[in-house]
Amino acid sequence: MAGTRSTGRRERLRVETTAEIKRTALELMGSGGPDAITLRAIAREMGMTANAIYGYFATRDDLVTALIADVYTALADAVDAAWAASAQDAPAERIRAWAHAFRDWALANPEGFRLIYGDPVPGYRAPDGGAAPDAARRVCVGIAALADTAWDGAERAYGDSDFGWDDFDPGLLDKVRPAFPALPPAGVALALRIWGHLHGLVALEIYGHLRAQTHSPDKLFRAELIQLIASLNLGASPSDNASPPDNASTSAHVGAPRRRG
Repeated sequence: MAGTRSTGRRERLRVETTAEIKRTALELMGSGGPDAITLRAIAREMGMTANAIYGYFATRDDLVTALIADVYTALADAVDAAWAASAQDAPAERIRAWAHAFRDWALANPEGFRLIYGDPVPGYRAPDGGAAPDAARRVCVGIAALADTAWDGAERAYGDSDFGWDDFDPGLLDKVRPAFPALPPAGVALALRIWGHLHGLVALEIYGHLRAQTHSPDKLFRAELIQLIASLNLGASPSDNASPPDNASTSAHVGAPRRRG
C-alpha cells in the first residue's frame, strides 16, 4: 500500500508540474513573444534545473506541440459546445452562438489564440499531420457547418458563383466534403468568407489594433454579426441586439454539425 501511495504522489506531482510548465510557457509567450518559449527560460522561472525540465519535455518542439494540442482542443471544445447547445432550426442563432464562443475563448486565451493563428514559434517543426490534427479538423468542420446551416438562405446570393472544387486545397476538402456532401463549391467558399469576417475582427482585437479606435469591440463584433447574418438572407437572430450574457467575455483588451442531404 505504501508503494502504491508513493507512486500515486509521483504521478500527481508529474501531472501538476507538466501543467505548470505549460502555463509558464504561455506566460512567457504573452510577455516576450514566441521567442521566449525556451526550456531553459521556463526552468529558470519555475526554479528548476534545465536537466530536470528535460525529464518532462525532451525538446522545446515537444512542448510547443503539447501546448498547441491543448489550446486547439480547448477551442474546439468551446465552439462545439456552443453549436450543440443552439437550436438546430435557427441558423442565425447557431452562427451567432458559434461566433461568440470563438471570440469569448480567444479573449480568455489570447496566448493560445496567437499560438494557433498568429505568431509562429521560430524554428518550430510540427510533427507529420500537424500538432493537433483532430482539433484542427473539428474547427474546420465547424466553420463549414456555418455555411451549411446558412445555405438554404444564402444560396440565392452566393449560389451562382463560379467556384469549382479545384479552387480549394485537397486537405480542406478531405475534411469538409465527407461532413457536408451536399454543400457545393460555392458553399465552401462561403465558409471561408464567413471565417474571414469572424477571425478578422477577433485577430484585430487580440493584437490590440482596435484598442485606439473603439472602446466597444464587443458592440462592433455584434454589429458585424448582424450584417453577416443579413447578407446570408437568414433574418435577424432574436438576440442579435441583446447585451452579452453575464458569462460572456467583453474586453477592450486583450456536437456534431448538421448534415445536408
